Amino acid sequence: MPATERLYYSDSHLIEFEARVIDKTERVSGWTAVTLDRTAFYPTGGGQPSDTGTLDGNHVLECIDDEESGILHVIQGRAPEVGATVKGRIDWARRLDHIQQHTGQHILSQALVTLFNAPTRGFRVLHESCEVDVELINPTNERIERAVVLANNVIWEDREITIRNVTADEAARLPLRKDSSRDGELRLIEIEGFDLTPCGGTHAYRTGEVGMIVVRTWERAKGLTRIECAAGTRALADYRRANQTARTVAALFSAGRDDAPKLAARMVEENKELHRRVRALEEIAARVEAQELLASASPNAAGIRIVTKIYDDRDAESLKHIAQALIAHPNTIALLGSHDEESARLVFARSADAPGEMNALMRDACAKLDGRGGGKADLAQGGGRKVEKLDEAIDIATRALSQA
Repeated sequence: MPATERLYYSDSHLIEFEARVIDKTERVSGWTAVTLDRTAFYPTGGGQPSDTGTLDGNHVLECIDDEESGILHVIQGRAPEVGATVKGRIDWARRLDHIQQHTGQHILSQALVTLFNAPTRGFRVLHESCEVDVELINPTNERIERAVVLANNVIWEDREITIRNVTADEAARLPLRKDSSRDGELRLIEIEGFDLTPCGGTHAYRTGEVGMIVVRTWERAKGLTRIECAAGTRALADYRRANQTARTVAALFSAGRDDAPKLAARMVEENKELHRRVRALEEIAARVEAQELLASASPNAAGIRIVTKIYDDRDAESLKHIAQALIAHPNTIALLGSHDEESARLVFARSADAPGEMNALMRDACAKLDGRGGGKADLAQGGGRKVEKLDEAIDIATRALSQA
């Protein structure tokens, strides 16, 4: 069976075409895959998702490149018969989005090579953005923004983009941005005076069609620099989301949008200072509370005071403050618990002259709570999900100390 003629190779803006059905197969999904003698549908590949659209009004969910057998068009609905002539229509909004992302990647990748000799090693079109993996040494915001500025200048210069088909020998003599592992004739995408690279994807006629490109974020990943970017309509959508977020945050301060970062930074510092003050006050309160607990705790036969207490909605840090205030007194063991609707927390501690392994007690108590915990011989903490078992967990520790 002859391979499918790929109409998008010569015209990425072709969105309507006629073709003849040369094969069809039932898929495991229950849908039917149709093979045509020619198609404008781009199949998934090269980091770019496939086109969608219709064949004779039936929805094309996905296109799969089956290499020598041609391109499979996965159809939802009644599939046409072999030999039938069908009319295909590409979802232009999706095609334009992919054109902008893929062409934008070519421009950004060449900008990174031009400025920093940083070749691209991977590219993926995601739902809202794209990922470009590059060999960029010592990445910084300033270096990446320099590449973005150069890329956008090329876009706004509205340079012509052409397709060249060459042999492998001819390609070997050309200044390609990257080599191709394909045999035979190569399809090259040339951005006037800027980039030349082999590619089978869909691209713009001119760079201006990309609109603009932005970088959302970047990180080091697997020895490469992973850049999350967006072009064209995605860049506009990203701006709208970011702008709305900035305006919402600014409204919380009753301030202008551009003043919000400074005010937010000030609020964070103030919050840190308040947090420090609250913790200092908690330590003072913990010492007072510890005195009250000690006054109501009677020493056992060995002269050890075992203080037990369960609180509502105390965090682990607060429990730890009270426990440390208690064990500042000799011959004292603190078995403290707290709970909210979802979880229980425990802190066990002993003074230096008191007996018991708090770590071992904590493990047994947490098993009752369906949780886990640990620590050292003199201080341990943990918790679990079975809030209703909190009393039993502390009782287990109390009995273990009494039997020791």
